[in-house]
Amino acid sequence: MRRTQAKDQPAAAPPPPLPRLVALSGSARRRRRAGRAAPDAVDPVDVVDPVDGTQTRDGAARAVDPAAVDADVPSAIGDALEQVLADRLTRAGVLDAEFAGALAERVARFTREGGKRTRSQFVWWSMRACGGADEPTASAALRIGVALELLQTCALVHDDVMDGSALRRGRPTLHTDVRDNCGTVASPARAARFGEAVAVLAGDLALAWADDTVAETALDPWTATTVRGVWSDMRTEMVAGQFLDLQGQLTGSRSTERALRAAHLKSALYSVERPLALGAAVAGADGRTTRALCSAGRCVGMAFQLRDDLDDVFGDPRHTGKSCGGDIREGKPTYLAALAVARAEAAADRPAMDVLERALGNEDLSRDGLDEVREALVRTGARAAVEAKIERLSARAMRHFDGALLHPDAARSLRALLTAQTSRAANDPPARSGPAPCGTTAGGSGATGAGR
Repeated sequence: MRRTQAKDQPAAAPPPPLPRLVALSGSARRRRRAGRAAPDAVDPVDVVDPVDGTQTRDGAARAVDPAAVDADVPSAIGDALEQVLADRLTRAGVLDAEFAGALAERVARFTREGGKRTRSQFVWWSMRACGGADEPTASAALRIGVALELLQTCALVHDDVMDGSALRRGRPTLHTDVRDNCGTVASPARAARFGEAVAVLAGDLALAWADDTVAETALDPWTATTVRGVWSDMRTEMVAGQFLDLQGQLTGSRSTERALRAAHLKSALYSVERPLALGAAVAGADGRTTRALCSAGRCVGMAFQLRDDLDDVFGDPRHTGKSCGGDIREGKPTYLAALAVARAEAAADRPAMDVLERALGNEDLSRDGLDEVREALVRTGARAAVEAKIERLSARAMRHFDGALLHPDAARSLRALLTAQTSRAANDPPARSGPAPCGTTAGGSGATGAGR
């Protein structure tokens, strides 16, 4: 179009103003850690309100009392999460009201209704155990914890689509809820497809918010480089682990080595080791301490995933939050299943081999069929072997943990949190070879394990 043609067109109404991130002028703040001065801190940014032009400091350290947070870390994470979500929802509303209500609000609600905030608690207690005690460091740790909660939202929403799950935490999954709210405007097939597409976008939005939260957190340059490096690695590892899990389902892989590799990527690293590394980085921990914590976290993360594999078959849904046998019906390449197959083949246990071959990946597996799987897992010794491996990993984790130079009070809290990940909850029934009560016998799981 020529310039003269453009001038002939009626002037279009200008688009609504967008929130702008404006770098602050002035000298950079300086932060100090125990015994050393940190490099000049990155200037925080101001969020300019698109309506009245007022500015609020986003990413800057808010007044946080670390001792007060210690008393109730999940609540403090929740408060920080509300601050971040309020900002993101305001921005979404400026872009488009329908987008904000139908998508952004769903992401916010899903994240608010999260679980135990375990990953963000690992960040906090790692930071505290490594000596983080000032308000800016505490504020940064809370924001990194918020970013992890948003990343978890991305992972779970996408997982539910990939697994075709109908329930999450006892409620309809996001894609199912969107589908069911389409009413009569679309055919069932189109409504289902729309629900899945919206869920993909919801996960993408949660990931964008998570990355923004990390990027906008006020950190000195050295710490920012370390934190963002760990964050980048963790995101890629999470995707790699999920890919291996999906590929294992497709190929029917029963390799114990591959099962452990997938568990390492999607559970040991993402659920425990990387959150501990993030907390240590925020606190400015030395290399020896960080390595010890990461080694402990890797062992705990693996033990956590193995415990989740056992609970999927033998646990009580009232306490595990998931239906019995979900991993068996989906044919997930768990270490428990791979070990049972290997042991049955080695012992030429044809009945066990037949049971496992029929059950693994059978979406219509009945309760009686699941009972047969339990018997096979016990008879082959796979269950006992996994229990023993959990105990070894837990013991190794504590040896690594005890080798770290940590602040005693916070170290006790962190140790208790780590130990809890590999043990059954106090109100869970004792392990047994017989069937545990089941909720739904097929369909979506109510909650994922350590990895997701």
